[in-house]
Amino acid sequence: QVQLVESGGGLVQAGGSLRLSCAASGASFSFNAMGWYRQAPGKQRELVAAISSGGSTNYADSVKGRFTIARANAKNTAYLQMNSLKPEDTAVYYCNAKWYGSSWWGQGTQVTVSS
Repeated sequence: QVQLVESGGGLVQAGGSLRLSCAASGASFSFNAMGWYRQAPGKQRELVAAISSGGSTNYADSVKGRFTIARANAKNTAYLQMNSLKPEDTAVYYCNAKWYGSSWWGQGTQVTVSS
């Protein structure tokens, strides 16, 4: 059973930084892709950043230049470095992993940015 566990969320002032981690267990294979999504109150869940097993990355326009996604394939671990945080980045951040037709989600970690 694949499980994803996020960590690193918290409360930070605008302009600050946080680093999220996503650790996977139960997978005997390397995920095709890992990504971070977020969901703010009253809004739909949206893609923040994604990274393939080959290292190709994709970012939402709203976070380009501020967030960086990375992964350690051997450990099926993903990271999201978030710099220059803004109040509008406040949301629950979810880790996602994909392997062909399968997809798994973590439980989410709260990120709150105060102004």
